[in-house]
Amino acid sequence: MSTVVARLGRPHGIRGEVTVEVRTDDPDERFVVGARFGTDPDIGDLTLARVRVHNGRLLLTFEEVPDRNRAEEIRNTLLTVDDADTTEEDEDAWYVEDLVGASVFVADERVGEVADLVTGPAQDLLTVKLLSGAEVLVPFVTEIVPEVDVEAGRVVLDPPAGLLDEENAL
Repeated sequence: MSTVVARLGRPHGIRGEVTVEVRTDDPDERFVVGARFGTDPDIGDLTLARVRVHNGRLLLTFEEVPDRNRAEEIRNTLLTVDDADTTEEDEDAWYVEDLVGASVFVADERVGEVADLVTGPAQDLLTVKLLSGAEVLVPFVTEIVPEVDVEAGRVVLDPPAGLLDEENAL
C-alpha cells in the first residue's frame, strides 16, 4: 500500500519545474534531492532533482520531466511513497482517506460529515458537508477539532459561534 505525499500542480517556468500541494507533515524530510516517488495515475517513478521555495510555494523538478510540456502533462498527478518508507506516525496525523466520510458531531449532535481536507501552508481546513447539504470550511486545529476517532469514523467539533452557519457556506 502507498501513501500520498503531494499532488503536482501547474508548471513553473520552462524547465519542467512544478508547483506542489503538499500532503505530508514532513516536507523537509520527504522532499530531498534523490528521493523517488510512485505516481497515481501510474506514469512511472519520479526522481527528485531539485527542491526550492518561491514566494512561499514549494517547487520541485524531476529527472524524468525535462520541460514545461511534460510538466503540464503530469499536472494533478499524485506523488506516493510505500508505507514501509513512512516514518513513525504522529498520533495527531491522519490520512485524507481516513477523514473523508467521517461523521461530524458538535457535543452529541451529528451535524454532517467530512467531505474533504484542504491542505494549506499555514493550516489545514476540513470541508464539512452539513446535514442541510451546505459545505463549510473548518480550521483543522485542536481548539476547534478536539477529537478525531478514525476507527469510529467520528470527528468532534467545538466551533466558535457562527462557524457552522449556512451563510458561511461555500
